[in-house]
Amino acid sequence: MTTKNHQKVVLVGDGAVGSAYAYSMMNQGIAEEFVIVDVVKERTEGDALDLEDAQVFTSPKNVYSGDYSDCKDADVVVITAGAPQKPGETRLDLVNKNLKILSSIVKPVVESGFDGIFVVAANPVDILTYATWKFSGFPKEKVIGSGTSLDTSRLRVALAKKFNVDPRNVEAYIMGEHGDSEFAAYDEATVGSKPLKVVAKEHGLTDDDLAKIEDDTRNKAYEIINRKGATYYGVATCLMRITKAILRDENAILPIGAALNGEYGLDDIFIGTPAIVNANGLGGVIEVPLSDKEKDLMAKSAETLKKVTQDGLAALEN
Repeated sequence: MTTKNHQKVVLVGDGAVGSAYAYSMMNQGIAEEFVIVDVVKERTEGDALDLEDAQVFTSPKNVYSGDYSDCKDADVVVITAGAPQKPGETRLDLVNKNLKILSSIVKPVVESGFDGIFVVAANPVDILTYATWKFSGFPKEKVIGSGTSLDTSRLRVALAKKFNVDPRNVEAYIMGEHGDSEFAAYDEATVGSKPLKVVAKEHGLTDDDLAKIEDDTRNKAYEIINRKGATYYGVATCLMRITKAILRDENAILPIGAALNGEYGLDDIFIGTPAIVNANGLGGVIEVPLSDKEKDLMAKSAETLKKVTQDGLAALEN
């Protein structure tokens, strides 16, 4: 018997990111039922057995290895499955491999009768989020990408270290593609309501210093991959945060891969922007009043994404 006060999440993809996300969900006590789906069934069974041991010191949760039919009554399906980024590979290099994998996932999820929210984290995330929307036939609001949530987190951490403040009080966003064409929206950023550029000046940071922080943020994934082979704790925590905002109907403003409908002069695309996340999925896009230079960067980023998406989907049909 399922009572009304019962939330269910299905994770598809039990690799490094997926298992770190499951662990984060256990630690935060979010959702009463958590299902793990992966082609390597044995691993999901092992992870479920390992994860259930965490509930005594967090909160009770029914965590188990399942399959696509378990999605039928889920509130959220999180997709982390896909080939990971290898050293020297860009996120866009992964597109053809991962579109194939994605199409084999979205179909059975939808066929199960699933009517919740898709959250996509596999790379290149903006393109795979768009493809999930296309493959599923779901309304745009019900498909969300992890977008620039991780990059934004990285930027805030770097700035907070320089300013010696809590990173949660740095209101600065990375926007655009989750990848090499992303940019920091510094002109609109604030620290405790004070313009970030003013705070930077007070701390002796020049525009060049800020540009370096932006560049380091953009390349941090490569730094981590070169040292330990993959990045997973950061993005897993972002996924937990997005899931929590959906399940608790928070209307939280998060930097996600959101469907645009004319904002920034763009449509027919999923791209990183601050947006409202609630029980319906995407509650609305917060259109940042970008400077002309930033508008240009957003348009260029979108152009890159659109081209790769079209090529990738066309290749899949042939």
